[in-house]
Amino acid sequence: MAMPPGEPLRLERIEVLLFRAPADPPVQTSFGVMHERPALLIRAIGDDGASGWGEVWCNFPSGGAEHRARLARAYLPALACGRHWSQPQACFDEVSRRLEVLALQCGEPGPLAQIVAGLDIAIWDLLARRRGVPLCKLLAPELQRPGPVAVYASGLNPTDPQRLAAQRQAEGYRAFKLKVGFGAARDDANLAAVRAAIGPQALLMVDANQAWSLDQAVAAGHRMAGHELAWLEEPIRADAPLAHWSRLAQDQPLRLAGGENLAGLDRFEDFAAADGVSVIQPDVGKWGGLSACLQVARLAQRHGKCFCPHWLGAGIGLAASLHLKAAVGGSGMVEVDANPNPLRELLAQPPFVLEAGAVRLDDTAGLGVEPDLRAARRFLVNLS
Repeated sequence: MAMPPGEPLRLERIEVLLFRAPADPPVQTSFGVMHERPALLIRAIGDDGASGWGEVWCNFPSGGAEHRARLARAYLPALACGRHWSQPQACFDEVSRRLEVLALQCGEPGPLAQIVAGLDIAIWDLLARRRGVPLCKLLAPELQRPGPVAVYASGLNPTDPQRLAAQRQAEGYRAFKLKVGFGAARDDANLAAVRAAIGPQALLMVDANQAWSLDQAVAAGHRMAGHELAWLEEPIRADAPLAHWSRLAQDQPLRLAGGENLAGLDRFEDFAAADGVSVIQPDVGKWGGLSACLQVARLAQRHGKCFCPHWLGAGIGLAASLHLKAAVGGSGMVEVDANPNPLRELLAQPPFVLEAGAVRLDDTAGLGVEPDLRAARRFLVNLS
């Protein structure tokens, strides 16, 4: 979306803030365990004093958040500040282009793409605040009023997941996603326990976090089909050939989901156009920010796929994901981490209100939330 004539964007400075909070309980996945919850925020400040917030994906490895924070401090101000940008997409494209050779040289295309994604979110928030409109309205000017955004409780750990599922259901969630990939017996027992806890009407999905080979995934899909699952997420490696995803879709009964570990519009276009993946899940803080993930959403819908933004971080990225989904509309849900995380609430005030499994955004300008930096000070990491 282009900005109106006479409204150039010039960034004066960029601030980078990193926070860490204990993960209690730790977050378990098939490939590792998170013992802390990091949150890396980007604040973009314009030459008129207007500012906006973005968030960078930084969950793994354990020291990766500090590394991304230092990359952001080293490169984003020099590349993005002091220039006039016609629109957020122009800044996203140019900064991404300027970092391409560095990404090759240091072998780190992921971390560099992630800091650009966080900056992009912050610029969209800045512009929406400047104009006094909700960010979803800036993304989709034709939007009269955002409807309710369906959400689901994600990240149910393999240790007593039914307890957390029951707690979140009591809070108003109607859809849930369980971590699998911990062995057939444990996965099946957890699925039975969660289904018993939430009842037959609730939506239930599973996420294998790339745990299996193609043949193992086929077997798992057949084994889990009796639990009435809405989708099977990342059962094989994200970089597996599309032919493997297509065969997996044909050889087992569950609908397939993926996208959080894809990067580049061409790759998303290939996935959306193929018959293997039915649910497309980009992560706004991991690649693309709002500028590119909005394009991913449009191409997913064009190919008849369900669009469900992925997010498992703190509150700014969650708010951005909610606004993206509100702008796009259509079927699908936004992921909300079911596990306790003080940074989700402290860094995005006021917290969203859940009603009947959905969140309704109001008319507050921008993302509609603000980090409570004073309350979160005890979690702030000194990067000097």
